[in-house]
Amino acid sequence: MKRFDLVIIGSGPAGFSAAVRGVDFGMNVCMIESGNLGGAGIMNGALTSKTMYELSLDYSIAARVDRGYRAGGLTVDYKKVRNTVIQAAKEKQYQMRSQIETFARSKHLKGGITLVQGMASFVDPHTVKVVGAADETLIQGDNFLIATGSKPREYPGIPVDGERIIDSNGILSLKQFPDRILIIGSGIIGCEFATIFSNFKQTEVHLLDRANRVLPYEDDDVSDYVAENLTKNGVTIHHTAQLRTLVKHPSHLEVILDYDDGHSKVLEVDVALISIGRDSNLYSIKPENAGLEPSDKGTLIINDNCQVLIDGKPSHIYAAGDVTGHSQLYSVAELQGRKAVERMAGKTGYPLDYSHMSTLMFFKPEVAAVGANEKMLRKQGVAYKAAYYSNKLINRAIAMRSTTGFIKILVSNDETQRILGMRASGPQASAYIVSVAHLINQGNSLGEVLKIFYPHPSVAEGIQECLRSIGKRSIYKPEAFPEDIYIREWKPE
Repeated sequence: MKRFDLVIIGSGPAGFSAAVRGVDFGMNVCMIESGNLGGAGIMNGALTSKTMYELSLDYSIAARVDRGYRAGGLTVDYKKVRNTVIQAAKEKQYQMRSQIETFARSKHLKGGITLVQGMASFVDPHTVKVVGAADETLIQGDNFLIATGSKPREYPGIPVDGERIIDSNGILSLKQFPDRILIIGSGIIGCEFATIFSNFKQTEVHLLDRANRVLPYEDDDVSDYVAENLTKNGVTIHHTAQLRTLVKHPSHLEVILDYDDGHSKVLEVDVALISIGRDSNLYSIKPENAGLEPSDKGTLIINDNCQVLIDGKPSHIYAAGDVTGHSQLYSVAELQGRKAVERMAGKTGYPLDYSHMSTLMFFKPEVAAVGANEKMLRKQGVAYKAAYYSNKLINRAIAMRSTTGFIKILVSNDETQRILGMRASGPQASAYIVSVAHLINQGNSLGEVLKIFYPHPSVAEGIQECLRSIGKRSIYKPEAFPEDIYIREWKPE
């Protein structure tokens, strides 16, 4: 039986960042992984889906004929696309392995990382059993970090077969572009895959939206904007539709949709992609043997230091990532993993603030978000002003011939005019959203930000003009461009 300072279950963004941080503090770390190194952050998740998105975007740009040039003989092969995606994932996995092997062999470091392949489960609060391909091992630890991530949520009554009925894990199992696909679920992941397949123009794409709008947690103007762009890209969105049945036939899938207005529709598709969220991977590690009690949602309750509470008290067992019930974001998992190890090392540091997280949505064009939206502020009873500024008025966007997009900023409706949140879409939105995240975290006001010189021509100038419009100081006025600039304010009654 081997004993380590830290035993990590899972090698995704939470587990890997925690392992490396453990080495920083001289810990002897064991990282256990039952599947692909890197978890869903690398394979069948963030990196692979975004690689496929970038390839689809390249293809859609090459296929354009409105910029003065035309590509001839443009074709795309799904097998080659898939191979490129897998190559990208392996490239990152080999980087991870290179670092693990470096620390496993290094003599000048006090700590190190041992990677163990197999399925881990708790035997008692300080011991896990790891069942590998050839044997099983008992491993003990002074501290444990549960970083087992999540898996695609199952749709009741529709089992995934990995061929014609798939989830996000099955995208790379497809042998070719399906002629017709139904995507069940209109959240971020569903809309991203709808964007990817419609970008390639090889597939008739249907998107099932049970609510009256995609991205139901976002403000209506953002949701409507995304839906409009999906439709322009060739996606058929079935709003307020419920899936009644999905029947397999030898050559196709027969789908019956029931709409809220009472009518029904029968569709014929080749592949159904289930994208209705993700559930935490927790029960396979037998948390009850360690005295852990998951919540009703199958997640673990943690304190500000990412310690799991046992009988209401912080324990030597920590959790990070999707199993904690916080936002299922790569960045959240990574920071939680680091935070947990810092607490183990006696470095308390700063508390994690989940209120100002940046989110990227890979649509056409991309959408970036940080901080609050209008729905959140109204629910909290916070008075605000909202300013919207279209990319049609931004010189750099005009030069790029890419004016579909906007910048929307929320500030407090008081004397401070603190920046509370931002939504943006268009070229480079994923890059400049971080600058606004810093402004929100620092509590900066509109007046302070407007002291900054913005470079010209840049897409970020839209931030400057959007903020100027709140104080009626913008160069272009809403009176002249009522569809491209607007200001609205809200106060609780």
